[in-house]
Amino acid sequence: MSVSVRLKQHQFEIYAPLFVQRPPPTCRKPAHCLRLVGLSVCARAAAVTLILPYALKGMQRFTTPFIYLLWLHLICSMDHRGSCSVLQPPMASIGPLQADSDGLSLSLSWRVNHSDSARHVYEIQILRAGSHAVVYDRNLSLPPVESDAYKWTWTSDVPLKCVDHSARVRQFYNRSVPSPWSNWVTNYGALAQDKTQIFPSQEVLRENTSAVFCCLPKRRDNVTKMTFNNREYPLLGFGASRVKAITVHNLSIPKTFIKRHAVSCSNARGQIGHTFNYVSFPPQKPRNLRCAISDMVNVVCRWDPGRWRDLYDRNKQIHTLHVDNWDQGPVVCAWSSCTFPAAPQREHYNISVVVKNQLGEETESYSFNVSDRVFPLVEVVRVSPDVSHAIVSWAVRGDLTRLDFFCQVATEPGSITWRSCKSGLCQVRLEHLLPNSCYSMRVRCSSSRTFWGDWTQPVSFTTYPMVTLDVWRRIKRLSDPNTRQVTLLWTVHVPGSAAPVNIQGYVVQWSQGGQNQTESKGGGHTWAEVILDAGQHDITVQAVVTGYAVPAHITVPRSDDEGTVPATKRLSSNAAAGFNLSWRHADSATCGYTVEWCILGCALPCTTVQWLKVPEGNNTLVLSPRHFKAGCRYTFNIYECTEKGHRLLAVQTGYSQELRFVKSPRLIEPVQRTSSSVMLEWSYSEDDPAHPGFITGYLVTAQEVGADPFNVSVADPGRKSVSVDGLQQNQEYVFSVSALTEGGPGEPTRVTIRTSTNYSTPLAKILPPVLLLLGCAVLAWPQRKMLKQIFAYPAGMNINPPELDSFLFETAERLQAQEVEQCSSCAVEVLITTPPVGGPEPRPGSLPRPPLHTDYCPQSVTVLLDRPVRQSITNETYLLTRDTFCESQNF
Repeated sequence: MSVSVRLKQHQFEIYAPLFVQRPPPTCRKPAHCLRLVGLSVCARAAAVTLILPYALKGMQRFTTPFIYLLWLHLICSMDHRGSCSVLQPPMASIGPLQADSDGLSLSLSWRVNHSDSARHVYEIQILRAGSHAVVYDRNLSLPPVESDAYKWTWTSDVPLKCVDHSARVRQFYNRSVPSPWSNWVTNYGALAQDKTQIFPSQEVLRENTSAVFCCLPKRRDNVTKMTFNNREYPLLGFGASRVKAITVHNLSIPKTFIKRHAVSCSNARGQIGHTFNYVSFPPQKPRNLRCAISDMVNVVCRWDPGRWRDLYDRNKQIHTLHVDNWDQGPVVCAWSSCTFPAAPQREHYNISVVVKNQLGEETESYSFNVSDRVFPLVEVVRVSPDVSHAIVSWAVRGDLTRLDFFCQVATEPGSITWRSCKSGLCQVRLEHLLPNSCYSMRVRCSSSRTFWGDWTQPVSFTTYPMVTLDVWRRIKRLSDPNTRQVTLLWTVHVPGSAAPVNIQGYVVQWSQGGQNQTESKGGGHTWAEVILDAGQHDITVQAVVTGYAVPAHITVPRSDDEGTVPATKRLSSNAAAGFNLSWRHADSATCGYTVEWCILGCALPCTTVQWLKVPEGNNTLVLSPRHFKAGCRYTFNIYECTEKGHRLLAVQTGYSQELRFVKSPRLIEPVQRTSSSVMLEWSYSEDDPAHPGFITGYLVTAQEVGADPFNVSVADPGRKSVSVDGLQQNQEYVFSVSALTEGGPGEPTRVTIRTSTNYSTPLAKILPPVLLLLGCAVLAWPQRKMLKQIFAYPAGMNINPPELDSFLFETAERLQAQEVEQCSSCAVEVLITTPPVGGPEPRPGSLPRPPLHTDYCPQSVTVLLDRPVRQSITNETYLLTRDTFCESQNF
């Protein structure tokens, strides 16, 4: 036995004389040991005095000192204002360890000593088998509990099934005196089997956390590799245990159809074991929790569930609603709403919504007074539409007769209409609706204008159509001056576009001769012809339709009040802006103006008429070009509307866009011509409405063969002739005539004409040379013998005149082609054709030999000799004798 004595900060332990030597720090047989702690000064001194001598002498006997020491202990065990302390606290009694369902939480429980009401301090140690390492060692300060045991939970980072875990606990009295440790209590892991086991397996893991996966191989086997989603991780060991593990950080929810991760392990032989685990997130705390009652029978609570959860998430959530002081237990709820029956005569409720899944639990509370949370439930009974309004009836469900309601009726498209009513049937009239239009309406009500009930489901309805007619007339005079044929034309206008309107027919009414006339037309007709006299008549046309049809009126004026046809005004074309019509303001126009034109434009006769009404006070109208055809002339008749009928006010014509491809004019032949001018005449109908543009003139083009053309313009469309001057005589010219529009020249008409010859000019050029030659001949006549000798052929020469002429012509052509700078020499030799005095006579058949000047050289010898001389020239002495060559030039 040992005795512990504490003096100030020092503690001494004295053991029984049973042990010869000092025993180990822990006495293994508590029955042989006694420890006294917390003694007072006197007690400690007495204990030391009694026990120390025995300890020094070996303690042969210890009975008497032991009795004295026990007596001092009993005295000091009494409470003397803290002068003495109590005995060491008893050893805690720990119960079996319990592993929670998550496989990571370990619950400890031990008995509680209720001797003190202060907070108790416990030290807990948890040991992991294999490595025999203490993985948890902490002091816990726990408040007193009413039960007989404490319960504490520890969460492991390694699955509990991987290895064994042991726990023990001891208590500290007054935060300083420890009790003996409790016995170790062990939670055993899984045992090796005939197949490899992986933990955790088929579990739901928390997102964005780290997880440890362990592999327990089968008997007599070892783990060599572990992978997570086919990626190998470093192995972790647990001492001598064959269990291996890996750590995976920051787990994420897979984006695959099935939200799971694969874990596998293999041995040295490559045998693989694998499993799957799922990743999810803990429950979200309900937000915006609110409750209401609509029929005073059931209370409906709704909330925002927070983060959306995948439909294939294995971490299924459970929503339950708890009501305080309610004997019916929790209510299982839907994802974002819950309904529970209201208790009779109960006004105030305290509720809480609990959301729980495998990863945790969240709770949200809410308190309310049911009288302030009345949300009336509305049911639409009937919608009765008309042309421009509808009557809506609805009812409020439940026994809410004591309450007044404010209801809203919303139309789409449209606005919101307010209506106050009591419980029962309510009704409202919706005004300002469009005919033949689709609408949808909803209703909701409130008892306080603060908390509104839900909108009803939209109810669709269609207003009735309202058919209006736009009537026009065309008047044709007949052979009888007192009879007119009036053609009535009308177009149908149905506001709205909900559905096509089935028009069954039309009724035309007018009065003549004091009697009312009526004519019916089928639904497919849009015109009617009536024969009227020369008086004024009011005509009414009305459609026959299911719904409402507005009758249309038009007045046919007296035959002598139709007005005269005014002059036609031309409109300038504008392809981008269309037609811009304007006319003078008429004071007599009391109901506006009507503009009439033929849809087909220039086509005659006009079978389809279009008209447009212009309100009173406006005297301009712009018509878009997309409704008109380019190159087609349109005539607009503008009528003023008076009380006595429509009267013609102005006529305007024009093109939306003028084109250039008009027909070619027809030339009138024969064409008058001279040696220097041509007079062209043509025929053309410049006012033909079939033209694709207004004729603004003509373009005449003249072109000489091989020369550039020149133009002559005619600006007056009525002028159909032009004289083209300044031409060359006896030359061919191509003339073309085309009509001009704003778009340019049209198709031309062409003709080829040769100008005549002017003989006076050649005669004036020929007569002076002829007269000069005649004068020279008269003067040379006395010298005719000498000239004969000069130009006569020498005797014996054989000259072929045609070939000589051809040779001379070619030689002359070559000589004319030479330029001055190409001559090899510019020296001129003078030949004297008369023989010298006293010289020898020439031989018969040869030319006289002229004297040769040494500075002479023929200028064109090289030109003559660069090609062979024709063989037909047999006597070369006719041109040059051998002696006449220039010896100095070696010819």
